[in-house]
Amino acid sequence: MRKGILSLMAVMTAGALTLTACGDESDDAGASGEVKGKVGVILPDTASSDRWESFDRPYLKQAFDAAGVESDIQNAEGSAQRFQTIADQMLTSGVTVLVLTGLDSNSAAAVQRKAQAQGVKTIDYDRLTLGGVADYYVSFDNVKVGEELGKGLQQCLGDEKSNIVYLNGAPTDNNATLFSQGAHNILDKNANYTKVAEQAVPDWSAEKGATIFEQMWTEEQGEIDGVLAANDNLGNAVISILKKNKQAGKVPVTGQDATVQGLQNILDGTQCMTVYKPVKQEADAAAKLAVSLIKGEKAETNGTTNDPEGKRDVPSVLLTPIGVNKDNVKQVVDDGFVKAEDLCKGAYAEKCKDAGIQ
Repeated sequence: MRKGILSLMAVMTAGALTLTACGDESDDAGASGEVKGKVGVILPDTASSDRWESFDRPYLKQAFDAAGVESDIQNAEGSAQRFQTIADQMLTSGVTVLVLTGLDSNSAAAVQRKAQAQGVKTIDYDRLTLGGVADYYVSFDNVKVGEELGKGLQQCLGDEKSNIVYLNGAPTDNNATLFSQGAHNILDKNANYTKVAEQAVPDWSAEKGATIFEQMWTEEQGEIDGVLAANDNLGNAVISILKKNKQAGKVPVTGQDATVQGLQNILDGTQCMTVYKPVKQEADAAAKLAVSLIKGEKAETNGTTNDPEGKRDVPSVLLTPIGVNKDNVKQVVDDGFVKAEDLCKGAYAEKCKDAGIQ
């Protein structure tokens, strides 16, 4: 409305104790074959997606422990001020690598410059900081994510003449811009499709997304045939408005992140598809990169990502997203990204069975 081994280390100072309630520290650095270095990780929030706490945190911690390093994972809880405070404490504690997912480019870039001044390497994780100075970027190819969204909606609409609206992510998130770019790469080529509205949703807020879509629906007098929603939370918000108008399941809606809610909507037939980004692959790629930096080895990348504000190309590790519809929901469960017992509760038990999920 979303697999190698990561090494991130940070030992918190006494002043950081106020943040430990939302942090996660590992003290396995004494293990045999330990990697000498400290890494800190700052995740952005808990509101834009449940992936950060449900998947990124445990996968990252698992990777740190496997590498035999200390780790400190903190969540900014949607606050730029908290983001800055966490970063200051990590830098004071002597981290050698800082991995971060920025809330916005301005606050993230300020942290990166401070880290750079102290000789600390930085990795943008999942979101590129525009105008920043990150040494590396690890993410899924976000233009391809958008292209999967576009392909999915096109498959659901067919070649009928269709009015399409776009509900994009936060205007402060460069990923949202790339998702929209990728979707337009696909949908703009079809002469039967007409874009009748497009709007970014502040903070990726499902509540704001519902309000925006309801306004679109009213302005277009219900003449909307497809909705390109940038993630599952926004997709679910759209579906709630369609239900009010007795059109859920009749108007294709996309999503992203392969959340339980999004997958259940797909099983219900109210959401046409989602984009699955195996987070463990992303965490593992960041792990391998961080370990290389700590060891002073050459970091392996597979491309670059242009930062138009910084006017530079950032060395990147880019992963491939997977489009998911009713035919391959099972893959998300088979990968362990979503548990069958969570997806297949109550009325969804029979629908899961029909989808080959046991």
